[in-house]
Amino acid sequence: MSSAQTDYYATLEVTRDCDGATLKSAYRKLAMKFHPDRNPGDASAEAKFKAISEAYDCLKDPQKRAAYDRYGHEAFTQGMNGGGFGGGPFGGGRGQDGFADIGDIFETIFGSAFGGGGAQRQQTRRGADLRYDMQVTLEEAFTGKSTEIEIEVSQSCDTCDGSGATPGTSERQCNLCHGMGSVRAKQGLFVIERPCPTCNGRGTVIENPCRVCRGEGRVDKAQTLKVDIPAGVDTGTRIRLSGRGEAGHRGAPSGDLYIFLHVTPHSVFEREGTTLATRVPVSFTTAALGGCVEIPDLDGSTNRLDIPVGIQSGKQLRIRGAGMPVLQGRGRGDMVVEIVVETPTKLSRRQKEILEEFKATETGDECPESRSFFAKLKDAFGG
Repeated sequence: MSSAQTDYYATLEVTRDCDGATLKSAYRKLAMKFHPDRNPGDASAEAKFKAISEAYDCLKDPQKRAAYDRYGHEAFTQGMNGGGFGGGPFGGGRGQDGFADIGDIFETIFGSAFGGGGAQRQQTRRGADLRYDMQVTLEEAFTGKSTEIEIEVSQSCDTCDGSGATPGTSERQCNLCHGMGSVRAKQGLFVIERPCPTCNGRGTVIENPCRVCRGEGRVDKAQTLKVDIPAGVDTGTRIRLSGRGEAGHRGAPSGDLYIFLHVTPHSVFEREGTTLATRVPVSFTTAALGGCVEIPDLDGSTNRLDIPVGIQSGKQLRIRGAGMPVLQGRGRGDMVVEIVVETPTKLSRRQKEILEEFKATETGDECPESRSFFAKLKDAFGG
């Protein structure tokens, strides 16, 4: 009994209700057992290998599997999906009534937009775009860097040059759709056109698939890629590596690889766009008398920040041009410094005496905000 007449589930030694993982596992086990490389000169093993590959090629595709479960092998014969359906108002072959089916009527009246005869062969599938997430530090985002990543992704098969066919062989026209890439099925008074389940809309099939890629034209390989990260990137910045995604099916163009960047939180600075923000504690004497503090810059230099006399906690000071670089532009943002006045918690006896002396000389004018607040309390609550 030929593979076309053998139950595909029996060929793969699985039950009809098995899931995709079980199906794949069974296929790999049998393919390894009957592979021609392991059974040189064994014609029966080669035939078994082809039957296994044919069965798996059908059942791994949800649409093909659904059609097979419903109609069996008839789902892929010309009688079920071909041009004529025999009998009925739209039956008969082309020439009997001038039209093979209702699709040809629409084609004659309205043109190829409605007709199956004008259906275009499905283009070879472009490879999928891929995503890679990369962590960078704030310092790396500030200066930019070049790095390398290693990913495993499908690439064009070197053995068959991406064609999917054994070297020295080529594709042939699909017998089911006759190279059109689509088939028709009658449902009541309507004719539904869909991609050919045998050739997946290509219009051609491979009789002798490449043993390395099994007809896919691509294989999974590890590859090392160089990634240039420009200065000024932020979380969510996307870098596109054209043509570095998944290889296309049977020589189709490859997809793209997108690097999504994530900037790790910094211990000192918070970032908002090109602005860097930080909180700097100063002693209450520096806040009262004024002074200066030094704040390191991400480029390795130091920023000098002058503290004005009488500054209050929560006051924000700005250092122009000390923030993050502008991505793909010129200049830098600003650094915003929030002052936090720190009250001493450990005082020597002498320091306490000095503060007591200072307290004894207070008039209330030293802290106008406190004086104003208590004046409002007095007015609001009648003394």
